[in-house]
Amino acid sequence: MPEPEAYLPIESYGVIGNLETCALVAPNGSIDWFPFPHLESPSILAAILDAERGGRFRIGPTTRFETNRRYVDDTNVLETIFHTSDGTATLTDFMPPAGQVDQPKKVLYRKVTCTDGAVDLAIDLEPQFDYGRAATTLDSVDGGVLAASEAERVLLETPVDLEIEDGRITGEFSLEAGETVWVLLRCTGAEDANTDPDAALEETIEYWTEWGHHCGPDDDCAFEGPWHDDVVRSELVLKLLTHAESGAIAAAPTTSLPEDIGGVRNWDYRFNWLRDAGFTVQALMNLGTVAEAIDYFEWFVDLCQTADPETIQPLYGLHGEADLEERKLEHLEGYRGSRPVRVGNEAAQQRQLDIYGELLLAVDEMCQRGRALNDDEWVRIRDIVDYVRDVWDEPDAGIWEVRGGNKHFVYSKVMCWVALDRGIELACERDRDAPLEGWQETRERIRADVLENGYDEEIGAFVQSYGTSVLDATALLLPVVGFLPFDDERVQGTIDAIDERLVTDDIFVARYHGDDGLPGNEGAFVLCSCWFVNALALSGRVEDARSRFESLLEYLNPLGLVAEEIDPETGAQLGNYPQAFSHIGIVNSALYLGYVHGHELPGPDPMGIRLGDPAVVPDE
Repeated sequence: MPEPEAYLPIESYGVIGNLETCALVAPNGSIDWFPFPHLESPSILAAILDAERGGRFRIGPTTRFETNRRYVDDTNVLETIFHTSDGTATLTDFMPPAGQVDQPKKVLYRKVTCTDGAVDLAIDLEPQFDYGRAATTLDSVDGGVLAASEAERVLLETPVDLEIEDGRITGEFSLEAGETVWVLLRCTGAEDANTDPDAALEETIEYWTEWGHHCGPDDDCAFEGPWHDDVVRSELVLKLLTHAESGAIAAAPTTSLPEDIGGVRNWDYRFNWLRDAGFTVQALMNLGTVAEAIDYFEWFVDLCQTADPETIQPLYGLHGEADLEERKLEHLEGYRGSRPVRVGNEAAQQRQLDIYGELLLAVDEMCQRGRALNDDEWVRIRDIVDYVRDVWDEPDAGIWEVRGGNKHFVYSKVMCWVALDRGIELACERDRDAPLEGWQETRERIRADVLENGYDEEIGAFVQSYGTSVLDATALLLPVVGFLPFDDERVQGTIDAIDERLVTDDIFVARYHGDDGLPGNEGAFVLCSCWFVNALALSGRVEDARSRFESLLEYLNPLGLVAEEIDPETGAQLGNYPQAFSHIGIVNSALYLGYVHGHELPGPDPMGIRLGDPAVVPDE
């Protein structure tokens, strides 16, 4: 088998999973990332973080080959097609979704079929339990090889003859047209489970095909456009990142993929950020994935029910864990030498006041769609709004989780305004007991404070924090959440200033340009690019928005996946991958473009459009 490149581009990977964990599959047939049993668990395979010590599971031709890949239509079943000089073989990778098919969920299935000619192939598995820290034993057993550490084990099951050497399990086999070999990686708890690989594949395809977004040729689909397939893939990614037990959605399935190659901006994203709540609920509901939206909503409402407002964290584990202690894995070299590799995330202990506004956005979105709040839930919502009323004028770490000290971030103030605004709306519309006069007074104080201290007359734009001239892409959200109307000259000036200062090549939008307490640079944020598209579309600059959105989508990989960031100079993807918020951004940008083009939406108007229709600003 040809030697693999040490590190492949981040965007070259495909992703599969079982609604509890995910694996990244390289175009050469190597699984280079696989935590088990859950996303936030230690890895069994982590070659993407250390090519020598991380561990990989590769199936591929023994001679030179070319590759193309695809997902089976509207599923998370990945096909890698190898083309050699002698023939063609297809590698099909999947895991049965937990609780959805009558097959064990803790089995990673790999099916190899020769479709033309003949192909010589090899298997190479090097398990490295606990991020490569655990001692591992390899023993031949009936039907395969058992790899075990003190805590975990995997059984490599296949009819191919296998050998054990230097901590690796290898085997070679040949296939002719029409022949198939199954290779199963049975993880802890599934070593002796009854499996029917063909049935598992059929049931998994059936589940995904039936689950996803569907619209007919005569439907007025809100996502109609050249981006429809990208929206569907984004939906499938979001579902793949949704934990079957809790309904929580991970920000990404990976840790420490760098925002700056060779730098220190490497974070663990295998957790749920509450700030994603409002925009995630909006995306899921408009896609028609109502059950997932409700499960996610119930999950974070339950979290809020069990914590006082001041103790609500910005992020939690996928089972609601609060202790996310950040540690460095010093023995791993990191993706292309990007160290440190981190597990856990100390941002969980930061004070981020914006989260309360995002929580109220989600509550408002669900209530607009008919979800009633019971008395206990309303008491908790009221407590949150009361808390915001007391602390809105204090500094915090902000949405970007800066590690250079707390500041008076404009976006945090605006989201405190949102918490008051949506709390007032909910109390009035549902005749709930609340100190409305006090809430209304505070809401107006926040507005006045932001307009006085958060807007720079000389620049003609809202800035990142009080007393600075730094621009921040979060200012694009001010009209989206209803703080000001789209045709306000301060909103339009902010959009233009961000276009001039933070946008590269029309579509790459930086979060901000300013010191955040960390060395190094970062790429453009995909989510910020989506925010920019939304601001243009809802300002009436529809053709400009559409053109830029189409340009952005060209940077998705051929499978429709995207990371957190894109390098404007090279087009390479950076950061953890695939990124939930990036895909949420794609869904919501498509939604807003559908909205301004007059498509009927499956629910209420997009959140935040409460001050009248979007502005009509002629395209230039």
